[in-house]
Amino acid sequence: MSDNLAPAYYVAPGFHASQGAPRDVIDPATLEVVAQRAEVTQSEIATALASVTAAQKMWAQTDAKTRAAILHKLASAIEAHDMTDCAILMSREMGKPYPEAIGEVANCAPIFRYYAEMARDEAGKVAGTTQMGSLQFARYEPLGVSVHIMPFNFPILLMCWTVAASLAAGNGAIIKPAEATTLSTLEFMKVFSGLPEGLVACLPGGVDVGRALVDSPKTHAVAFTGSVKAGRAVAEAAARRLKPAVIEAGGSDPMIITAHAPIAIAAAGAVTGAFHMSGQVCTSTERMYVVDAVHDEFVAAFVTETQRLRVGNGLQKSEIGPLVSEAARDKVARLVDDAVAQGAVVECGGRIPEGLETGWFYAPTILTNCTPEMAILNEEVFGPIAAIVRVPDFDTAITMANDSEFGLGASMFTTDLNEAHEAYERLEAGMVWINNPMIDNDALPFGGWKNSGIGRELGRMGLDTFRRTKMVIMDHKPQRHDWWYPYDDDWFLEEGGRKHV
Repeated sequence: MSDNLAPAYYVAPGFHASQGAPRDVIDPATLEVVAQRAEVTQSEIATALASVTAAQKMWAQTDAKTRAAILHKLASAIEAHDMTDCAILMSREMGKPYPEAIGEVANCAPIFRYYAEMARDEAGKVAGTTQMGSLQFARYEPLGVSVHIMPFNFPILLMCWTVAASLAAGNGAIIKPAEATTLSTLEFMKVFSGLPEGLVACLPGGVDVGRALVDSPKTHAVAFTGSVKAGRAVAEAAARRLKPAVIEAGGSDPMIITAHAPIAIAAAGAVTGAFHMSGQVCTSTERMYVVDAVHDEFVAAFVTETQRLRVGNGLQKSEIGPLVSEAARDKVARLVDDAVAQGAVVECGGRIPEGLETGWFYAPTILTNCTPEMAILNEEVFGPIAAIVRVPDFDTAITMANDSEFGLGASMFTTDLNEAHEAYERLEAGMVWINNPMIDNDALPFGGWKNSGIGRELGRMGLDTFRRTKMVIMDHKPQRHDWWYPYDDDWFLEEGGRKHV
């Protein structure tokens, strides 16, 4: 780790030593203190806000072609930068297996290229005129300074999703990294050194820092990813100041295995859907509805695939690393124990892996005989747990999948085209995957329904989050119009009579 990151904060193009209280960074796989991070002070927040505000005013006056060229250079810097240190830091901070950490940071460049060109392609709309001789159009303009409050699970990629859109729209950006992934986020900030001075900042800290940034009159939009409780608090704080906010508040995603599912493929896909990054993904499969006709065959195949996974330190050869914290593992254990007490059957896992008592590990777990009243089917688990409900048919599966306060994503495996079409039409979720869970696309909107959030990231909607419209009516040949004051006497009612204009 670079010495200038501990403890520090970032304002482009470099790092600044923080006077805030230091916090230990603990490796969730070994429980060793591996570094310290900063908790920025209120004066440091004020200084950063002033820098980003000044830089944004210049950035907003930069033409779209030049902005796009700068963002393409940023993408090239990401591609050229050795991300090894960043990926190692991410693994040591929150336990993510190294292949997933390096894959995350290496996958960030395309989003900057995508938004660089989208913002350049279209900056408004010319409408059909309501009056001859008048040019009537809308133009898009930046909001000002955006705040990006990040989660620990994809601290770099999700940050790039919204920061790229905000910068492309002409805004400045301030990032509040997750406390659990501060160091890797700061390490990644080095790629922003080529941006205009002061345009991007990264301010480490906890709830108080996030609250100060959202409440500040010098910020104008908010992007948040995290829990429902925190998302509501951020949305309420933004609403009090009438700031637009995109909120991704997690979920409890269902997966349906129909009678026409390709069992071997479905079992392999379910492993990835449920256990990717130890189940600490907002779109992780947590609830599974398996049609009775294939239930036993699917469960057997699912268990076999799951038992191939290696559990261990993210910097060793393992697919399943530790959970991010003791509290996270305690929650998983509580939900599993509660389900078992109510009749759920542990098909595999359900315990701390032998030999991994140090660290916050939990074995990939499959539960069958689950029923709707169990807490594990109603809370966001955020751990390596798949809770399976046996259902009689496809219709019941859809109904039960929709019976949730969450609506982020939903997935299904089938070879029946009718079922596939019905699924995406009927599932109450912002994203639906058929035979290929969890994949995203820079050009398509990402976000949820119900308590899973408001607004969208990615795609055109992701760009619109960070810009506002201005209607313009311009008569290029000034003239006096007949509807202007004062009205002609012929327009008024005659005394004692009626007149139609």
